[in-house]
Amino acid sequence: MKMLMEDIKNKQFKNIYLLTGEEVYLRMQYRKKLKEALVEDGDTMNVAIFSGKGTDPKEIIDLAETMPFFAEHRVILIDDSGFTKNACPELADYVAQIPESTCIILNEAEVDKRGKLYKAIKSKGRVVEFERQDERTLMRWVLTVLKKEGRNITEDTMKAFLGRTGADMENISKELEKLICYTMGQDTITTEDVYAVCTEQTENRIFEMIQSITEKNRRKAMDLYADLLAMKEPPMRILFLITRQFQQLMLLKQMSAEGLDRSELAKKASIPPFALGKYQAQCRKFTLADLRQAVEDCVDTEEQVKTGRMGDQLGVELLIMKYTEKNSGH
Repeated sequence: MKMLMEDIKNKQFKNIYLLTGEEVYLRMQYRKKLKEALVEDGDTMNVAIFSGKGTDPKEIIDLAETMPFFAEHRVILIDDSGFTKNACPELADYVAQIPESTCIILNEAEVDKRGKLYKAIKSKGRVVEFERQDERTLMRWVLTVLKKEGRNITEDTMKAFLGRTGADMENISKELEKLICYTMGQDTITTEDVYAVCTEQTENRIFEMIQSITEKNRRKAMDLYADLLAMKEPPMRILFLITRQFQQLMLLKQMSAEGLDRSELAKKASIPPFALGKYQAQCRKFTLADLRQAVEDCVDTEEQVKTGRMGDQLGVELLIMKYTEKNSGH
């Protein structure tokens, strides 16, 4: 990201950029910054946007060869084309031939780092990976936004806010907007304000559900399941999230003896850094064998639903009931 900021600051641009990584909000922000640095605002003659898997690389190459119209640069924006995941030999071969006046910006969720196009962009252009931000960075960002709006927030309230929103910056941005509107006329945002207006992420309820399972609290686990169904969450998505959390806990359990630092643990287990402590505490309630069995049971439930041997809603219910059985070894 620093190299990209240097390119923009110095107006020394590569002919092709690949913006990728989990943090979609940052990808879109820097896509916009890059475009604004390359062409004048409102210049529609020299900006082309392509989106989706049906994008034709030959059309992009033809356009890239066209001189900009009374401007220094022509910008071609490509979103989620799949070029960097699937083979795109035409574009890979063309990377070294892109005219000085053309800048191609690929914004891709999925990439194959072994692929020809990825390697060509890394060699001749710039690959920028936007990862989920750590707790400190997110807190600084939120504080900056709130300061501009004349609001204060304590550290405890900030943690409650991030605990509710998760680490996705797009979601944080939306929830911040709601919170700022809700607290119009007051200087300090309270935890009560956060709970009153900020939507809790589905993943948080799944975490609470697993917590209820560790406590053998069947009623609470079933109430949380009912809440998710009332929120129109499909049972199979709920099952997917339960499976994923058990897998994350299993990974944490396996890696706990490796002496990794917190940031590495969080990254490898795909857990927001600020939530790692909660996951580690939950992890200690299970043995590795328990977690392996839980993942197997989740996969088995999915298979039974997909083969029509069991209804999806009932399948998740039975799974919850099994793991909240008082005399269960789990």
